[in-house]
Amino acid sequence: MDKEHACDTVEKIEIQLFLEGVFRLYGYDFRDYASASMRRRILQLMEIEKVSTVSELQSMVLHHEKWMERLLMAVSVNVTAMFRDPPFYTSFREKVLPLLASLPLIRIWHVGCSTGEEVYSMAILLKEAGLYDKAKIYATDINEVVLNKAKNGIYPLSLMKEYTDNYIMAKCGGVFSQYYTADDKNAVFNEGMRKKIIWAQHNLVTDSSFNEFDVILCRNVMIYFNKSLQNKVHELLYGSLKANGILGLGTAETLRFTVFENRYKELDRKMKLFQKVM
Repeated sequence: MDKEHACDTVEKIEIQLFLEGVFRLYGYDFRDYASASMRRRILQLMEIEKVSTVSELQSMVLHHEKWMERLLMAVSVNVTAMFRDPPFYTSFREKVLPLLASLPLIRIWHVGCSTGEEVYSMAILLKEAGLYDKAKIYATDINEVVLNKAKNGIYPLSLMKEYTDNYIMAKCGGVFSQYYTADDKNAVFNEGMRKKIIWAQHNLVTDSSFNEFDVILCRNVMIYFNKSLQNKVHELLYGSLKANGILGLGTAETLRFTVFENRYKELDRKMKLFQKVM
């Protein structure tokens, strides 16, 4: 075995041991995350923290809980935006909201909500359809730090131009700025837009379902999981959806080649909106 190959093998073993230790000590299970993505994020953290080996990082994380928080921030993917992928919201309004209108109560589970931008987007969509008052949005994430930011509903004012453009491209019918108040630095979302949202920590890998939902949005979460973990999460989502419930995935995600492929019908193939049919 050449030297470079040997180093790669040692690093792979170190990462496996590291993730096993994190799972055993803290209960966070990253063992079935896509290996290339996980390796990249671990190495990025090592570079930022000036740590030379995975074993050294492992020692720090296992012996000091504050390092676990840093690891969690590093491996959590917190890329989000208000009305991210505007056509998704257009499709949701046109094809899903009419199905929800007759329900006495609408339960929505927003999985992997990160800092909450897409949760508030959904709240606005429901508000403008006259459905917000009978809705409950359960917004969950593995990372408590980003959840706390989401609860506050405070975002840099500098982002509001981009978010307003997304809102317009989603063909929403109101005025985006009516949903927040602004000072010279931040936009704070109105209390009324937060009252129907329940924020909670939830680990897709180790936690079970906690309710039955009319809609589950799990967008751009499973792309970081390997096939085995994707199947496990699909089972959890399927079991958490009511009959005729709606599942929304990210545009790079799919139900194909899963055992649940035939248990949904497509509402919008491109925007990855599905309805549970059996």
